[in-house]
Amino acid sequence: MRASGIHRLLAATLLTCGQASLFCVQASAEEYLVKNQKEYSKVAKDLEAGDSVVLANGVWRDFEILFTGEGKKGNPITLTAQDKGKVILSGQSNLRMAGEHLVVSGLVFKDGYTPSSEVIAFRRNKEHLANNSRVTEVVIEDFSKPERMDSDYWVGIYGKNNRFDHSHLAGKRNKGVTMAVRLNSEASQENHHRIDHNYFGPRPVLGSNGGETLRIGTSHYSLTDSFTVVESNVFDRRDGEVEIISVKSGKNILRNNTFIESRGTLTLRHGNGNLIEGNVFLGNGVPHTGGIRVINADQTVRNNYLEGLTGYRFGSGFTVMNGVPNSPINRYHQVANAKVENNSFINVEHIHLAAGSDQERSAVPVDSSVTDNIFYTESGKSPFSVFDDISGITFANNISNGFVDQKIHEGIDKGVGKLKRAKNGLLYPVDKAAAAKGASKDLVVTTKEMTGPSWYPKSEPVTPFDSGKKITVRPGEDALFDAIASASDGDTLVLERGNYTAGKRLDINKTLTIKAKKPGKVTLASSRPVMFEIQDGGSLSLDGLVISGANSPDNAGNILIRTAVWGMLENYRFSMTNSRVEDLDINHSFHFFDSGLRAFADNITLVNNHFENITGDLLKLNKETDDLGVYNAEYVTVTGNTFKNVQGALVDLYRGGTDESTFGPHLDFSENTVANSGKGKRNKAQALIKLHGVQVTSIHDNRIEDSAGIDVEHTVGEPVTRIANNQLFKSPLPEVKELVAEGPHTAVLANNEVKD
Repeated sequence: MRASGIHRLLAATLLTCGQASLFCVQASAEEYLVKNQKEYSKVAKDLEAGDSVVLANGVWRDFEILFTGEGKKGNPITLTAQDKGKVILSGQSNLRMAGEHLVVSGLVFKDGYTPSSEVIAFRRNKEHLANNSRVTEVVIEDFSKPERMDSDYWVGIYGKNNRFDHSHLAGKRNKGVTMAVRLNSEASQENHHRIDHNYFGPRPVLGSNGGETLRIGTSHYSLTDSFTVVESNVFDRRDGEVEIISVKSGKNILRNNTFIESRGTLTLRHGNGNLIEGNVFLGNGVPHTGGIRVINADQTVRNNYLEGLTGYRFGSGFTVMNGVPNSPINRYHQVANAKVENNSFINVEHIHLAAGSDQERSAVPVDSSVTDNIFYTESGKSPFSVFDDISGITFANNISNGFVDQKIHEGIDKGVGKLKRAKNGLLYPVDKAAAAKGASKDLVVTTKEMTGPSWYPKSEPVTPFDSGKKITVRPGEDALFDAIASASDGDTLVLERGNYTAGKRLDINKTLTIKAKKPGKVTLASSRPVMFEIQDGGSLSLDGLVISGANSPDNAGNILIRTAVWGMLENYRFSMTNSRVEDLDINHSFHFFDSGLRAFADNITLVNNHFENITGDLLKLNKETDDLGVYNAEYVTVTGNTFKNVQGALVDLYRGGTDESTFGPHLDFSENTVANSGKGKRNKAQALIKLHGVQVTSIHDNRIEDSAGIDVEHTVGEPVTRIANNQLFKSPLPEVKELVAEGPHTAVLANNEVKD
């Protein structure tokens, strides 16, 4: 019984004849326009090959779509939008599809999140999968679960012979892979899926493991072949974690994809016999931008172009790993028979060979070759770091611009002079003798314009400070509170000289700059326990202000600035420059900045400020003590400041656990003057600066007098710590401890002068 009476737009009669029969059967293809969920449910029960369901334009809230049916090759069942981009799935919505020859297009998932584990799933349940089906021109943007550590996939691909293409996925903020190809049953193995022409837009730093963009398989099924093709996609600033793409299966092809300023690597984590070909990695000098990491057997890496990559260790421009002898399926299998040929490495700062070598990862690469590649560094410095025996890697017919490497004695000859950009935007040697080396001049670079739906804009993910209107504010009752409430994202509040008292907490839920029209002539005070609270969507910049705690309530534990107490989904930024903070001493434990649990800052910056008379901590970034590799801030920059009489720690920054999937935290503490600080009896850190598990630390050129010490605890990840050129007056020398690695600490301590 066919559905009837629901906005039927078209009925076409198809004539289907049996090849050996004397009769024909008529089949009717219907197109239905449905305007609500009830109408959809009625139509969806009876769909047949050739039928099309059209969702009416508008916002469909809390809509869990189940799309099933048995289409036929060349005659699929279709679910689409009345007008592409004008059907918005919001609230708690998702899509499950199961059956044969199904096509979904034109939908937008926004302003909500999936109530299940996937936004789009190529299955109804474990038993009913989609095969020979396609999702094209869909959008999933900022569709994240409200708690950042609540994990989900945005797209889960199951079954066989499915395609996901010309779609836009950007802004995933919670834990979980953006797209996963699942091989967890025989019906989803050797699947021959195709993932092509998609725009994987910016994904912010997660500050934890679980921020991959694409995963093909899992370690449990990694010795199974997938035959998935990933081609002609753009990965734009995909910064979730160290693995942008994690290949965990065999016989996949990843070709002609472009990676733009993305932190992390395309990682051949598990599985054998994969082909990485014709991809372009453009780092543009952005920190931690990486290329390709090779593990396992029979991997081929050819005709790829890598330029301006700064990443190192597991996130380097090119990495060949050591393996574990007789490795369990979930660890590191030995690299064997890897072929690395005709690739261009242009200003790639780090190429790591036999990386990860330790007592466990002792199986060096074998039977592998590096041939016909170009290695070019403007600095003239060799990019190679060798961590173990690489006699199992043969170098032949490679050329460079003449750098000398002490550990690779042959197979890289000088043969590159000047480089020139070709029409495809890539650099190639001018010398014709080098034409056969490196990436091909015929390499087609996939651009943003080639990917995603043409009807959906690729907008910037973060509003810059000082990018909106400038709004003049004059002193008055609730003047600052009212100005903040009425301001728009990116605006700047310019405060006229005078005194401003906050009788209400100042909630920041947009990007906002507050600055003095005349630096030093504007004073802020608060009569509340908290002056500013940065909430989801909020980022705050303060400039040229005097901030006083003198009018604060006589409570212990007041806070000048904090994030939401629990569970911020969106990353934030905080900056303060050219300002003075004083008299946070009405009672004990008055903190300047306090991060909440599961809040994450892209950057916290304090430059050219004066802090005096504070009974608590300056930067409390120590809430993630469950030791899951989670932390509170990626970049912390404290430079050119003066600190006097701060009883607590200036920086207490914590990253616990043994996970190695993140790049941060980073701390730069430099050119500051510190006096009589860190010595309060309630200073829980018992140090001026307390760092646990920080990955990159630079503490240099500071003058520290009559203050507590610097306490650094190294954990995992081979942290880089440099403490140098500090003058210490009646203050202890820095202490560095290795809590995981055996032996002496790896920090560089240089020219730290102790004076009485």
